[in-house]
Amino acid sequence: MGDSTATADLDVALEKHRTELTGYCYRMLGSSFEAEDAVQDTLVRAWRSYEKFEGRSSLRSWLYRIATNVCLDMLTAGNKRARPMDLTESTPLAQAALSPRPDHTWLEPMPDARVLPTVDDPAEAAVAKESVRLAFMAALQQLPPKQRAVLILREVLAWRASEVAELLDTTVASVNSALQRARATLAQRADAGAEGAVSDPLDEEQQKLLQRYVKAFEGYDMTALTALLHEDAVMTMPPFDLWLRGPADITGFMTTLGASCAGSRLLPVQVNGLPGFAHYKPDEEKGGFSPWAVQVLELSDGRITGFHCFLDTKRWFPLFDLPLHLEAESDDVEKGG
Repeated sequence: MGDSTATADLDVALEKHRTELTGYCYRMLGSSFEAEDAVQDTLVRAWRSYEKFEGRSSLRSWLYRIATNVCLDMLTAGNKRARPMDLTESTPLAQAALSPRPDHTWLEPMPDARVLPTVDDPAEAAVAKESVRLAFMAALQQLPPKQRAVLILREVLAWRASEVAELLDTTVASVNSALQRARATLAQRADAGAEGAVSDPLDEEQQKLLQRYVKAFEGYDMTALTALLHEDAVMTMPPFDLWLRGPADITGFMTTLGASCAGSRLLPVQVNGLPGFAHYKPDEEKGGFSPWAVQVLELSDGRITGFHCFLDTKRWFPLFDLPLHLEAESDDVEKGG
């Protein structure tokens, strides 16, 4: 009886850390599903070797040590996840072609609820949110794995250099040097902090911008949409490597290759510390609406600067606990239709 109580207690103690560990592994790996696998592996390893845990460190730092090793093992394959604009030049609309690349190419979206633990300190919450935004995540992916771990532990999670050195079995001097190199790499990426313009919570102007966006998108009103897009706005559509820049090409795409999205519905989602929407488009066969994309929006100075559509709905919609079909609302349907 005592054993099963101890086991249940250990399960509860380990489970308490799942969200923050998922956030850590997600920042390390750039993949929602790999992050969840890594955390599962971490908790199983911790469970199996718990009797060897001598309590010399806290349970939390011991779990981070295991999670770091799991992630570093997964990263030895050298796979760096990216966004379309990290891989190719933008394509003029006239040459737009939809060529998919394999799933493991892409930086993946993640629901806030799975990676951002509830914290009381607003400043800490803001740092956590900024550190899962797409541009920062893409910048992290450019760092060698050890530097990535050091930067996340020191800058995002605010660990002391001595704690990070202990976790990585290295010296404080080597931690400090890795952090300097990582910061220098990030500083060269102009867009790494670009989404800091999204306030948390959204200010009134940003909320109004999103309301206008929903109205323009659902009404497929390209004039209204153009007014909301920054002149350098970028649109991406993983798994396709195509990306477009500027309102003319973005709205041009939406009225040509993307024309079947007219009449869509958008439901708000919290994704990567940014405003987003689950995009459902009209289902000609079944009626109602079928999943099309998880959209992630970047905002700056009262305009939309990034419009990222993750199209693999069979993977994303269950991850976000979203329905796989929306019924037409009664006012959409003719009486007796």
